[in-house]
Amino acid sequence: MRSIKIRVLVSGAVAFAIGICAATSISDKNSSGRDPVKIAVDKGIKWLVSVQGKDGGWGQDGGETSYVRQGERLESNGNDVANTAVAAEALLHAGNTPTRGAYHESLQRAVRFVLEHVERSPADGLEVTDLNGTQIQRKLGPYIDTFMTSKLLADLDGNMGNAQENARVRTSLEKCVAKVEKSQLKDGSWNIAGGWAPILGTSMASQSLYVANSKGVAVNGAAMARVDTYTAQTFAPSTGAVSGVAGGVGAGSYATIITGAAPSAGLVASADVSAASAGVSLYKRSQELEQLSRTPEDRKKNGEQIKSIEAQLSDPRFVTGFGSIGGEEFFSYLNISDSLHRAGGPEWARWNRDMTAKILTMQNEDGTWAGHHCITGRVAVTSAAILMLAAGREK
Repeated sequence: MRSIKIRVLVSGAVAFAIGICAATSISDKNSSGRDPVKIAVDKGIKWLVSVQGKDGGWGQDGGETSYVRQGERLESNGNDVANTAVAAEALLHAGNTPTRGAYHESLQRAVRFVLEHVERSPADGLEVTDLNGTQIQRKLGPYIDTFMTSKLLADLDGNMGNAQENARVRTSLEKCVAKVEKSQLKDGSWNIAGGWAPILGTSMASQSLYVANSKGVAVNGAAMARVDTYTAQTFAPSTGAVSGVAGGVGAGSYATIITGAAPSAGLVASADVSAASAGVSLYKRSQELEQLSRTPEDRKKNGEQIKSIEAQLSDPRFVTGFGSIGGEEFFSYLNISDSLHRAGGPEWARWNRDMTAKILTMQNEDGTWAGHHCITGRVAVTSAAILMLAAGREK
């Protein structure tokens, strides 16, 4: 274990140093008239579109079997709803809509793929898919497809270009919102057993309700209040521990990342799965920051907690997580970027500069990003990276 800790610290320091060096080179490129962020996003989007499946969907590593990396261990075959939803979000936030943009047709196909699955799903079940055991489910929880779909449809609501398609999206969104509300645990979270980092699922579920509510969808106010209470009650000073897991890493959780063994699935209260869930405090803190900072009123009320989390962001060991960057880190960074971007100011400027540099250095020649542990699939990680880079460009 001591050698593992040493590797984490060294890797974290190296990653931080790379980010500093990259920041310098980015500044130089900007002065020559090039926009490295736009170039990176364009390459990432071009790759996503190039590997989209004939059915409009994406799987862990691409949309067709022929696109999958040789030697990549896939948890399932075929395209799934969660990977397709997050890829569609990347297309949307990179400047495409279902009716405009260079890749609007790809976005249309992706949305159709998602809607068809939602429409076929039973009204009373929590799932929007019958495909189980995907990598993203094993890492973010068995109902992550529902949470990501709910967020995507909330973002698309009212923006489909015609009344018929808007009505179709609204109907499916309302169906997803009902599923999300029904799956909320008694403590207010969605930390459902069966995933390595379900706290990120909680964050996505909560965000989907918040955005849907802002679009005029009827959302149970009690459900939104319960997750607010959950976040406030589980927030603790910067101790490095998460939900009772010492040092942020429980024995069960570290065994999971090494062996790939999944906890047993089922609707289990978050307190019962903490030892086999969020592995580092980064995941939990990113959820807290996003939840605590949504509105100016929230940022004023939760100012002390927000400052505490922001202080941790200057620690490269905290930001690097396990010392290598997996998909969970990318989604955590995305939460943090969205949160800091809302308020603006020096904290956002510093984070955006350093994280942009870090993410740009990690892009592969083919335009992809891939996780180094846990969520390794190129589709989810590339999409999350694009969303994070886009956060600094959106008004």
